[in-house]
Amino acid sequence: MRLFVYAMRTFDELGIFEKLCEDSGVELGWAKEYCSFENIELARGFDYVSATPQTMDRALLTRLHELGVKGVATRSIGVDHIDLNAIKDLGMHVSHNAYEPDTVANYAIMLAMMLLRRMPQTLSRAGVQDFALAATKLGRDISGCTIGVIGTGSIGGTVVKHLSGFGCKILAYDLYQRDDIAHIATYVPLDELLSLSDVVTIHAPANAENYHMIDARALALMPKGAMLVNTARGTLVDTDALIESLESGHLGCAALDVLEKEDGLYYNNRVDDVIANHPMAILRSFPNVILTPHTAFYSDIVVYQMALTVVEGARAMDGDPEALEIAAAKRLLVI
Repeated sequence: MRLFVYAMRTFDELGIFEKLCEDSGVELGWAKEYCSFENIELARGFDYVSATPQTMDRALLTRLHELGVKGVATRSIGVDHIDLNAIKDLGMHVSHNAYEPDTVANYAIMLAMMLLRRMPQTLSRAGVQDFALAATKLGRDISGCTIGVIGTGSIGGTVVKHLSGFGCKILAYDLYQRDDIAHIATYVPLDELLSLSDVVTIHAPANAENYHMIDARALALMPKGAMLVNTARGTLVDTDALIESLESGHLGCAALDVLEKEDGLYYNNRVDDVIANHPMAILRSFPNVILTPHTAFYSDIVVYQMALTVVEGARAMDGDPEALEIAAAKRLLVI
């Protein structure tokens, strides 16, 4: 079986992929660049391709299929960037990623605590040696706050469990409630969660049904001065509405590890480039906004597990019995 990895990071992924593929008898090919029509011929003769979140539309998938590619092993939990209808029509397969949820969960909690303690303002003042306490923004302790967690799957559920140690009140919303989470958090309707939470953190998958689930109406429901954290997907938040709420002073602050239209930006060196993303430029100008470049996942254990599940997913799509058993346990196969 042959696997071609696009957007290969030579500084952290390559050695892992080489060792995993060698141990599994998988032939590896790779390119540093994202999959595009300029480099798609590199995948000719390979059975499966892997890519990080990038738009994989019908045209791109059709060409991959014409080159003999049978499936896509994405290096992400979400598959909203892949045209699944085209995958089905072409008779191709998709596997997604699975990794320990602690890394992203802890990152989201870190961002929430940074907002509550006004860390962006504190660090910016300290950076110019303004140590005056009178100029420091007064922070809040997470223990006295109500935290609303949207989505209680693997990552969101871990957020709830980890937050339970801080002594804060936890509200949760999910279409599918979990008994183990219901013992820790209080499940409520989404509107109630939004209206009662000091901090809202999003951990829902992105799909057509919840596109812009945090829109102008949702933001207006949040208490004045409330805070928003998003480490899930950029399309879950209406960026224009978010900017308006921040500009009006209704929303207190926000921390975003993901952003709408981040393709071509995150994971690329854009030093000295003029970036044509006006919402990003506006958000970067706000002292009460934290923007991180989709790095909530980025820890040593997760990078290894992402590569591992790509290889396992590709082998499972190829029908390897051992890999199929592993894929079933981890729920790696999407189509």
